[in-house]
Amino acid sequence: MVKDNEKTKSLKNNDNSLRNEGPENPNNSPNTLILVKRLAGNYLKPHTGQLILAIILMLIAAGMTAAFAAIIEPVMDKVLVGGQKSAVWGLGVGIFFIFFIRGMASYFEAIVMNKIGQNVVATIQKDMFGHFLDLDLKFFHKNPSGQLISRVINDVNELRAAVTSCLTGIGKSLITLILLIGVMFYQDWVLALATLTIFPPAALFVAKIGKKLRRMSGFIQEGQASLSDRLSQIFQGIRLVKAYGMEDYERQTAGQFVENVKKLIIKSVRISNLSTPVNESLVGLVVFGIVVYGGYKVANGETTAGELLSFITAFSMAYEPMKKLARLNNTLQLGLGAADRVFDMIDQQANVANKEGAKDIFVKQPAIHFKDVSFGYGDDNTMALNGISIEIPAGKVTALVGRSGSGKTTIMNLIPRFFDSLKGEIIIDGHNITDFTLKSLRQNIALVSQDITIFDDSVWANIGYGKEGASEDDIIKAAISAEADEFIRALPEGYETRLGEDGVKLSGGQRQRISIARAILRDAPILLLDEATSALDNEAERAIQETLSRLQKGRTTLVIAHRLSTIQNADQILVLENGHVIEAGVHNELMTLEETYSRMYSAGFNS
Repeated sequence: MVKDNEKTKSLKNNDNSLRNEGPENPNNSPNTLILVKRLAGNYLKPHTGQLILAIILMLIAAGMTAAFAAIIEPVMDKVLVGGQKSAVWGLGVGIFFIFFIRGMASYFEAIVMNKIGQNVVATIQKDMFGHFLDLDLKFFHKNPSGQLISRVINDVNELRAAVTSCLTGIGKSLITLILLIGVMFYQDWVLALATLTIFPPAALFVAKIGKKLRRMSGFIQEGQASLSDRLSQIFQGIRLVKAYGMEDYERQTAGQFVENVKKLIIKSVRISNLSTPVNESLVGLVVFGIVVYGGYKVANGETTAGELLSFITAFSMAYEPMKKLARLNNTLQLGLGAADRVFDMIDQQANVANKEGAKDIFVKQPAIHFKDVSFGYGDDNTMALNGISIEIPAGKVTALVGRSGSGKTTIMNLIPRFFDSLKGEIIIDGHNITDFTLKSLRQNIALVSQDITIFDDSVWANIGYGKEGASEDDIIKAAISAEADEFIRALPEGYETRLGEDGVKLSGGQRQRISIARAILRDAPILLLDEATSALDNEAERAIQETLSRLQKGRTTLVIAHRLSTIQNADQILVLENGHVIEAGVHNELMTLEETYSRMYSAGFNS
């Protein structure tokens, strides 16, 4: 059990990690113009026609707003002051149509712009997820799944809010503001120039707030990603959490992450609303000037009450889009902070990719050669393989033996190019594996690993994952061959049963059989068995070994086994130590040597 002071220290570390998260140097992140141009160029361009329609609707709505400010003058001078009864109906109908047309234009414009925004963000979300699938395993080792899920969901949702609201609001508010300023200049250009003095300081203040919000957005998204990652780890390890009675500890840990995100969001709201008291004060000062200046002009007969009221109405209505633009800038900066993180992920390059001119591979019984291959997983110069040269004969079974960390799994990982070797070549059927397309190479490989992946889907889907377009008969035959059909039919809904996250409804042995059935269905010429029977008891393993033996016939097979007794009949056994092959031969030959293999076999690795 973790002591209280250790818990406290851990929680403080979590708190500090969140406070320090965000862009290491926000000044080096792309500026607003670059990000907006990328969003517009890559994602808005396909919707140009709809965008033009939306702009026309914006112009109509903004024009109606300006028309209302202009019509106030005759309403005041002719009706309220002049008492012209003949003008009442005409002006009343005119005002009705102004509001009707503005309402209809605003309605359709909002629908069109929202559709554009949703399409843009959905495309970004699909591009981002699709790009993740194209990246290699090193990327996923570096970035926890919870963090990546947060990027696809939280970051893109933040971007969604920015794109949809800003596309709808900025254009409309800007056009409305320009037209209303036009009305103000028409009524009194001197007074209009005087009122515009508030815009530069207000704009500078809004820009300064926007920079802070952009930085806060990075902190918030990082905090949410850390929270998502932590929750994912807790839920995946819930069995261990309960076994060790760590519910309270995890509750406190997750609670601290939640609190930190809450504080960041509260701070961002406080910053984003700083513009309100400043702008209100500036507007109050301007309205004071308008009333005093305009009042004297009306009293002196230099202007009419209608002209002054029309000017005040235009200014008051112009203040609304000005406030909206300030708020939308805040939303835009938060969204662009998320966009920066999204594009950072989309710009990630795969270390393992198809080289130019790569061709599809077509093999039946390929031999595999490792020629002076070296590989290391990290940047600490620790090598998992050191200049290894081995041959895996075509259509034969080769077994890899060695203690943990000897390089067995690394050899298996290099064949389907989960990673690329740092040195040397891997040859299949006379060609370097980099000459083949990744898709065709992996289509010729079936993998059964000790790390079994079961999706929260039906049995049909889980076994059928091994071969796209497989028929139900093919899936059932594979299940029968894997000794899985009997327990599958005993499930509540048989092959239709959803197996739960990571196959939670199955035992370890049942999950392994589903995995083996998947490999049988794939029917690939290269078979990789990474401790394929590790989850089975002795009796079940003996039953499945016969199936695996049939599956191995005629295939180039590489086996890693936790029980040496299961590989005694292998055509070749390679013993590894520290990334080197130190022994090679068949079982009887290696036992006669009385070296590493013999000692391992005698020590119980054969049980």
